[in-house]
Amino acid sequence: MKYFLGTILALILLFIAYICFFPSGRTLINSYGNVMKKVDDKTLYETRKKVEDTARASIASYKTDKATYEMYNDSSDEEKRSWAEQAKMRANKTANVFNEFMLKNSYVFEDNMPADINIRLELIGEDYEK
Repeated sequence: MKYFLGTILALILLFIAYICFFPSGRTLINSYGNVMKKVDDKTLYETRKKVEDTARASIASYKTDKATYEMYNDSSDEEKRSWAEQAKMRANKTANVFNEFMLKNSYVFEDNMPADINIRLELIGEDYEK
């Protein structure tokens, strides 16, 4: 019996040393933690609601600025063209932030993307169509 307990204790100590002192041991623990966080985020209503609310707010802001750009872009008034240019810059900044946000949080919507949320917002203006 003493031999069995000694073997179990030695194995436990080796496992702890493996986790603490070897990169592959840390990788094992960190990947497990990452998987558990993704499962929690994917299944927790609060996380999903937060991501959806942020996405919808970004889309609304983008659409408002895009509409402003389209309304004033071809105006003969220089001030209104300036408004259009500012709206385009805001819309493109919102699109960039939104696209990065959706990339980081895409696992929340895996196989269940709401119909009113785009996965990506397009940049507007001729400078971005390349």
